[in-house]
Amino acid sequence: MSVLDSFIAGLPKAELHVHHVGSASPRIVAELAARHPDSPVPTDPEALADFFTFRDFAHFIEVYLSVVDLIRDAQDVRLLTYEVARDMARQNIRYAELTVTPYSSTRRGIPDVAFVEAIEDARKAAEAELGVVLRWCFDIPGEAGLEAAEETARIACELKPEGLVSFGLGGPEIGVPRPQFKPYFDRAIAAGLHSVPHAGETTGPQTIWDALTELRAERVGHGTSATQDPALLAHLAEHRIPLEVCPTSNLATRAVTDLDAHPLKEMVAAGVLVTINSDDPPMFGTDLNREYGVAARLLDLDARGVAELAKNAVEASFMDEAGKRALRAEIDEYTAAWRG
Repeated sequence: MSVLDSFIAGLPKAELHVHHVGSASPRIVAELAARHPDSPVPTDPEALADFFTFRDFAHFIEVYLSVVDLIRDAQDVRLLTYEVARDMARQNIRYAELTVTPYSSTRRGIPDVAFVEAIEDARKAAEAELGVVLRWCFDIPGEAGLEAAEETARIACELKPEGLVSFGLGGPEIGVPRPQFKPYFDRAIAAGLHSVPHAGETTGPQTIWDALTELRAERVGHGTSATQDPALLAHLAEHRIPLEVCPTSNLATRAVTDLDAHPLKEMVAAGVLVTINSDDPPMFGTDLNREYGVAARLLDLDARGVAELAKNAVEASFMDEAGKRALRAEIDEYTAAWRG
């Protein structure tokens, strides 16, 4: 491990773009697969590495949904959620906004109230026992259409668990235009939730514009294609609309051809507020520490530069101001005391 990697490993961090099911470690996925032997998911943790090798974005969605199918009851939900927090604690992640897709579970028969109770129970235990503060983004799986949008908006607005802060839109972008989801985002925003749709990961800048104008995005998930439109970059920078950048994910899903071709540096040069995230870390063979290492290399950052990048996530988060001040102070104290 390099000196900078050591600094990153100990650095207190926040993460804003990381998926609930997509964060299931091989150990947990294998355990769930063993409980549900009718699933095509391997039960051998080593075999999962091959299973999680994606040909393209469509294949990633296929594999992702096969893992979603392993979450079949409230006990599965609670186990997954708490274990994800345990993995975060090992990386010194203090705060995370976890993207949760209730529709994937409710349509498989888990009652909505039981689902919400399971994640909330895990959230409270994670904060008390692991020191990890979890908040939720309930997202629409775009490939499931307006039925899924209606169900997600209903659960978010009617049940509205204590940890819920935002409303999102994930899944494939091609063939899933953003504007059709406007009524559901309008409902969520009226209920006090923040808008954080995915956009511009595997499609062009117009998808990002649609997310901004139709869905009133306050942050944009990925936004990889933003650099293709100088006017869009200028708009994002002027209005301090953060991008949730996930470098290794973009490589794994073929959104970029290689990491050196990633547009992160162009985003930063344009003055856009960028945050670094892991997306679906075990599926992509990464974690947040590794993503910070990638970003540090692409941006040629030293330890203090990495610390400033970490503070971007704090600024872009939906933490209250007291929480932001405390985490910024912890980052500054850690950096000042670093003797790498």
